[in-house]
Amino acid sequence: MNRKKTFIASIAALAVAAAALFASGRTGVADAQAGAAQPTVAQTAPANADAVARGMYLARLGDCIACHTAEGGKPFAGGLPLQTPFGTIVSSNITPDKDSGIGGWTDEEFIRAVRQGRGRHGEFLYPAMPYTAYVKITDQDIRDIKAYMDTVPAVHNPVVSNQLPFPFNIRQLLFFWNLLFFDNTPFRHDDTQSVEWNRGAYLVQGLGHCGACHTAKNFLGGDKAPLQGGLLQGWFAPEITSNPYTGLGSWTTDDIVQYLKTGGNDRSVASGPMAEAVTNSLQHATTQDLHGIGVYLRSFPGSNNKPPAPLNASDPLMTAGHDLFIANCTACHRSSGEGVGGMVSSLSSSSSIQAPVTTNLLRTILVGSRGAVTQSNPTGAAMPNFSWKLSDAEVAAVGTYVRNSMGNAAAPVSSDDVKKARESLGAQAPLGIRQAAQ
Repeated sequence: MNRKKTFIASIAALAVAAAALFASGRTGVADAQAGAAQPTVAQTAPANADAVARGMYLARLGDCIACHTAEGGKPFAGGLPLQTPFGTIVSSNITPDKDSGIGGWTDEEFIRAVRQGRGRHGEFLYPAMPYTAYVKITDQDIRDIKAYMDTVPAVHNPVVSNQLPFPFNIRQLLFFWNLLFFDNTPFRHDDTQSVEWNRGAYLVQGLGHCGACHTAKNFLGGDKAPLQGGLLQGWFAPEITSNPYTGLGSWTTDDIVQYLKTGGNDRSVASGPMAEAVTNSLQHATTQDLHGIGVYLRSFPGSNNKPPAPLNASDPLMTAGHDLFIANCTACHRSSGEGVGGMVSSLSSSSSIQAPVTTNLLRTILVGSRGAVTQSNPTGAAMPNFSWKLSDAEVAAVGTYVRNSMGNAAAPVSSDDVKKARESLGAQAPLGIRQAAQ
């Protein structure tokens, strides 16, 4: 690396907070908010009803409401705190209020903010607003989104977005981060692929900004290993490539469509940040668009992850895990691990269970989880937590058993893994241990 690049990288390190904001995304938004009704169009007649209708659809695909609506707040009025390791940034008001929102913005100013990460007065925006993906969106689509946003009820809600401590509150440092990691290349149609594939690519790369969660970041926040999975705020966004082991290679396109439209299928059920994405955004997509997404993802080159040889069923950890599984899990997941389609995740030959990290598995066992709330699944099935009941060794045993049976093969879970997860999640200790400590 020459001196110029070394200097840029050193300065960019100060701006790593911005990169960390990719992970702030939807995580932490309450389930109640995720199931809230979408805002209605204002009563005033828009100048172009077709543009507004398209813009509403596109705003839903972009999941704008998730980050720009505070818990219990008015739609799009901002004020949602996004926690990062470097401090808090608060989402901005994007209603057409002229004082505290975007009511006075021109289309060109809005396009520059969405696609280039620059505010109305040229200030740098933090990539919590995923302009690194939105750069792929066409001018017309952004204009349609603006046409829709101009019709939502204006809310006067001044927001101080930047609440980061020094030096991360210095927006000018983002110049160097952008220089290193922001590829402002527009979307390019691939003439060798179908219209459906290109539509899916456009949505995944741009408006859907899937890589914001499903792509791991380097230590400065730049993308690495596209769509091969990434950690964010206590969850692991899994690989969504053609890899049949840890990705979507074993899923059909219809599997993907059903999962995104309803929040679950015979293979898996969305939970955590993905459940919020389905509730707020993806359930509203057309089947045609979801099919394009599925076609594109199933063609996307994946990781080199391959299954190891599973642990022998006679291994003491496996036998202990089997007994715990029968006693605690079969009522919902069944002894075969097949679950209940669309409600209870299948554990059989599961790319999620076989993920390279056990973050989601241990989180779900220790603190439970809830599925997406959608029009076709208005309740959202929930899994209870077992932290109160199972010791670290028992969670490790059942986790190891699940990862090495029912068609799965993956590294075992250690008691130390569980202990760290329990501490980081603030999960309660098992009842017997709590009583002994009293």
